[in-house]
Amino acid sequence: MRIAVPGRRAAAALVAIVAGLAVATPALAYPPVDIVHTEPVTAGPYHLTVGFSTWPIRAMRSLDFTFVPDGGIAGKSGYLTIAGPAPDSDSGSDSGVSEQGHRSHLVRHPRKLDAWGLDVRALNRAGTYSFGFAIDGPQGHGEGTLDGIEVLSQPGPPLAVSWTVGSLPGVALIVLIAVAWRRTRPGRRPLFA
Repeated sequence: MRIAVPGRRAAAALVAIVAGLAVATPALAYPPVDIVHTEPVTAGPYHLTVGFSTWPIRAMRSLDFTFVPDGGIAGKSGYLTIAGPAPDSDSGSDSGVSEQGHRSHLVRHPRKLDAWGLDVRALNRAGTYSFGFAIDGPQGHGEGTLDGIEVLSQPGPPLAVSWTVGSLPGVALIVLIAVAWRRTRPGRRPLFA
């Protein structure tokens, strides 16, 4: 005589659910930071390694930057200043980094928690950039600069051409809906014929 055990199926389902949740952690949802090029920087008593996830850097292409001081980031804080080419005066856009630079706090990289960094950031203009660091920590205050980072021109076709080609399917859909609307004239059909 065989006895049915309803708990086996429930236990198997529970194990499958727990295993699925354990595998689907948020950290696995994002790819790891792949650093392909590094540059050393000395900021007073601190030695930093600046890492880039794409090399050479191209304008308007997102990449990760990491800033790793020797001994880690624990007990240290600081500022990052990015200086680069000024925006075009005739375009009216100020999406580029000004020659005076943009200063921000050094913050933990969201996917590489043992380093400071910028997550999927793009430099908007081709030209020469510099990264300035001001670090405060157990050894006091230190400042240093990484100069001469060349950012090449934007990859692919010009931005206007890219937007034009990318918007063609949307424009075609609008035209198709307008033609179908005119042919069927839903507002002029009687409700009950």
